[in-house]
Amino acid sequence: MRRLFAQLIDDPVELDWFCATVVTEAWHHQHDEGRELAELVAERKAQFPGYDRAIDAYATRFIETIPGNVPGTHEIVRELAGMGVPLFAITNFASPFWREYRAGEPLFDLFGDIVVSGDEKIAKPDARIFALAARRFGHPPGAMLFIDDNPPNIDAARALGWQVHHFRDAATLRADLTARGLLG
Repeated sequence: MRRLFAQLIDDPVELDWFCATVVTEAWHHQHDEGRELAELVAERKAQFPGYDRAIDAYATRFIETIPGNVPGTHEIVRELAGMGVPLFAITNFASPFWREYRAGEPLFDLFGDIVVSGDEKIAKPDARIFALAARRFGHPPGAMLFIDDNPPNIDAARALGWQVHHFRDAATLRADLTARGLLG
């Protein structure tokens, strides 16, 4: 999120404070869990007067917080789809932000189903979202590979019997998928 707020707050010390105190990951996670955006924004603006413009930007310019695609990952997804590997996703994303992001990202057309935390009102690493995903995807956890960059999400999936890959970069993922026989 820092990417957006750096455009609005010039002072690096103030920017650090804002990102650590006002628009935090924990606060944002509440929106991923389905809490209403208007409620979150109003509450934060009341708690931190003088930062209305920056807090409003979270609501109106969220897509600008996303740094872009990780190099090499889209190619991997296309290769998997081309080989007939069923693709599914579990994403922590607030519903309105997901709809906006999804509209501009055709790669997700390759996925059979996507569980969106904001729609379900539960977010990773909550075990309930993994159980819901397994039901919707139609496969037992042990038959699926969960790929994520967040260690608590990886730990939760592993504890529930999912195969896991802690994502760090596309090259390491490609090597793991090749070793698993999913890529040639």
